[in-house]
Amino acid sequence: MSRTFTDKSDIPAPPEEVRIPLQAIRGRGAATAMAHRFARDVREAADDGWGQLPGGNDADDGTPAAPAATRVHLETARSAICANDSPDIFFELSVNPYRGCEHGCIYCYARPTHSYLNFSPGLDFETQIVAKHNIAEVLRSELCASRYVPRLINIGSATDCYQPVERDLKLTRSLIEVMRDARHPFSLITKSSGVERDLDLLAPLAAQRLAAVYVTITTLDATLARRMEPRAAAPHRRLRTIRALAEAGVPVGVSVAPQIPFITEDMEQVLEAARDAGARSAFYTVLRLPWELDTLFREWLQVHYPQRAARVMARVQDLHHLSDAERRAGKTYNSDFATRMKGTGLWADLVRQRFATTCRKLGLNRERVELDLGQFRPGMLQGQSSLF
Repeated sequence: MSRTFTDKSDIPAPPEEVRIPLQAIRGRGAATAMAHRFARDVREAADDGWGQLPGGNDADDGTPAAPAATRVHLETARSAICANDSPDIFFELSVNPYRGCEHGCIYCYARPTHSYLNFSPGLDFETQIVAKHNIAEVLRSELCASRYVPRLINIGSATDCYQPVERDLKLTRSLIEVMRDARHPFSLITKSSGVERDLDLLAPLAAQRLAAVYVTITTLDATLARRMEPRAAAPHRRLRTIRALAEAGVPVGVSVAPQIPFITEDMEQVLEAARDAGARSAFYTVLRLPWELDTLFREWLQVHYPQRAARVMARVQDLHHLSDAERRAGKTYNSDFATRMKGTGLWADLVRQRFATTCRKLGLNRERVELDLGQFRPGMLQGQSSLF
């Protein structure tokens, strides 16, 4: 039987949409596989009444849900060395053997780059890993090119070069071997204990002033680290890595980046622990949220720290010294080269003072590690003997 409504007030209201609450996914940093900025379609999960929420940890009967699986895609790289002209980055060239990172650090500024691969910067970034299987051969070719001028190269500047898949693929080790053969200086940055595997290569190179390593420790709070960097080494394990590197004679520094307001609050303790383990230099950056990372980080806050989410985001805006109009528009990041890494304004100055005072007290950054570009011998990559 049909029914005709003559008054809008007679029309029954549609049922209220029930949205699925954000939930932590065991072993992952992102809570969703959010659409990337180039996607034409955006899909949102909603409760259909069957009682099982996608993305949750457990089913209704209490049995754990299967963890999100990691898939490795092999890519044939056309180039290895990436140049940058940013005045706020201490190296000019970088090599990254992997796209995406299984460590799942929620603050990773490289997450939005997965959008170019038609992957989500969220869950896909930490589950869909692209490995450049021929990266060592391409690097060898580029170092041999007549137009190449040696400059400091950093390995792992975008995504961690010692993430779990490195155990099997050994792409980072192959890059170190090319650098060794060419006597080309380089630095590594990682938050993985996997770097200890390659001490047999790194220690002799360090003795020749050809290698240095930086280990990232954002906090000593193991609970926070597990939420923020779910598949990276625990903080105490990273301190052991610093000690192992230092004892092997490798110049080692600590990165306390990024500093996140009201989240990472133990910078001084991290610096002291790293110094005691053998670090002799340190650097930091403040949290920056380009592109989709803004939404991802807000989701993470709602999952783990909903009570302080508004305070955190307001302070992030303070760090990047945004105008009132930009704040009202929801902007949280200023990409200007001069200020993006350290921020500007009152709160950025306070972080800067804390870092500088602590480093001065601990004796960090008193001597700069100078790697030797003069030893570069590209001919040795082609089997030529050296006269020196």
